[in-house]
This record gives sequence, C-alpha cells and structure tokens, in this order.
Amino acid sequence: MSKLELSYSGYVCAPYLHNHDSIELKELWSKSKNIEKMYFVTGTFSSESKPYFSDSTNHYILAKFKDSEQISKDLAINNQEKTSFVFNIKDDLFQREVQGDTNFVSVYYLEYGDNLQEIANLLLKRDKIEIAGLGNMNTFCLNTSKFTFPYSENIVVIEVASEKSHQSVKTYCDQTRRDITRKGMTMTNLMNLSILDKLK
Repeated sequence: MSKLELSYSGYVCAPYLHNHDSIELKELWSKSKNIEKMYFVTGTFSSESKPYFSDSTNHYILAKFKDSEQISKDLAINNQEKTSFVFNIKDDLFQREVQGDTNFVSVYYLEYGDNLQEIANLLLKRDKIEIAGLGNMNTFCLNTSKFTFPYSENIVVIEVASEKSHQSVKTYCDQTRRDITRKGMTMTNLMNLSILDKLK
C-alpha cells in the first residue's frame, strides 16, 4: 500500500542563480495559482546551520504556497546545484494584522520538542511578528549533502513586518530568540531572508 502524502501550505526558498532553471522556476511560479506571494530575497545562514548547507548562495526566490505536493513536482523538474528549501507549515501558531509590509522572514529549528505553546506565547508578545508557523523542512538539490540536517522535523518560520532596515529587524529577531532561550528553550536560527523585491 502506498504511503499517503499529506499536502501542506508553507514557504519555498529556491536559489536564484540567473540560469535557465532559476528563470524557468520564477516564470512558472509567477503564473501559478499555487503561489500566493513571491519575493526576491537575500539569504543569510547562521553559523550553526552553515556546515549542513555549505552550498548556500546569496539570492533566493521566496514563495508562499498553498500545496506542497505541487512545489515538490516543480522543484523535481527544476532541480539545481544549490539547495532549495521547502518549509511545510503543519501548525499555524498565529496570524495577525501588523503595521508595515513583510520585509523579513526568519527560520529556526528546535533541537528538542520544546513547549510549543510557550514559544507561541513568547512570539505573540513581539508586536512586529505577523505570522508564526511550525512545520518541517524538505530540501532539493542535484548534489547530495555531506551531512544530514538532524532537526528538519521541528522548524519554526516567522514573518516580520517593519519599515525599519533589515539589520534592525535581524537584531529584533535575535532578541526574540534570546528571550525564548532565557526561558530554557532552545530555538536556533537556521536562516534569515531579507526581502529585496516583491515579485508577486
């Protein structure tokens, strides 16, 4: 009996390498009904996650999707030499209206299945966080990674809306992470995505 694949909404972060595959993917997603929003972003990986993703690049297409199954098919066709990341959101921790446009998306991982309700409550106190979700991560790449990322089942994604600079928002996210760590929970930064341009 085949395993039933559940489909989720979430985020996909595909390297933008100015090559045929990158351009094809951008064109495909700009027309796709599966893609709600799409951005051109700069990706910065934390020192903790860099060893796992040594092939990371600077520029990515970040898209918010409705159906993860379709995204997997898109990436299988347009697979690249640099890693693409799919964050499937299984639990929406919260969504709310926040002043300003989304200009930063930060991704974390939990090393231990910590108290999610407490983490959600702490994130909720931070007034610039528009959306927070919990899920897992899949990766697509033509080259096999040397190391398997061990925390892909406990991923936290937050969207931050602010008129301030990306550096200022990064500091805000770092402070949020420290507040959670002070409460005895380990939420480690995986990557930060600074939105440069809205594509859709």
